[in-house]
Amino acid sequence: MDMDCGLEHKFCRGADDLVVTDGTVIEGYASLFDNRDRGGDIVAKGAYAASLKRLAQEGRGVKMLWQHDPGQPIGVWDEVREDARGLYVKGRLLDGVARAREAAALIAAGAIDGLSIGYRTVRAAKNDRGRRLLQELELWEVSLVTFPMLPSARVGAKGDTLDGHDLRDLAAVFEGARRELAQS
Repeated sequence: MDMDCGLEHKFCRGADDLVVTDGTVIEGYASLFDNRDRGGDIVAKGAYAASLKRLAQEGRGVKMLWQHDPGQPIGVWDEVREDARGLYVKGRLLDGVARAREAAALIAAGAIDGLSIGYRTVRAAKNDRGRRLLQELELWEVSLVTFPMLPSARVGAKGDTLDGHDLRDLAAVFEGARRELAQS
């Protein structure tokens, strides 16, 4: 049985977009509006609104996965919302999950720094340049990934803003978390 149900993925990576606080809390942008990704697609403002509303009405949330693997949830997205810039996410890596601890270590080392959305296209059109403009998406999950498609969302450290951060600070945060976990 095919479990993806026509699910598509859009990867997002950028040094200014994903912040890590206290070793487990992460926040940033999983998708940016009006930016062409490496596949040529552009997500329109408001593309997630109906999906987020429906999820809220049904009491469900967007899943946090490792590399889009539905068998590897690594945390919980506590907040997922659209703003003028894109799809903002804030959540927690679960320190009781081995893969989440590994993700923290990989982020600290700079080996992982991308976000990717898993979605189904509900409505799309071609823009004047022949690019696919994604107008409505059914959002399923946001994953931490190795190779993002949109070079615009990453991981940062405590005290950083979403407008800029230093990956060395991020590495220090995760190194401290790694040491604490090793002592546990």
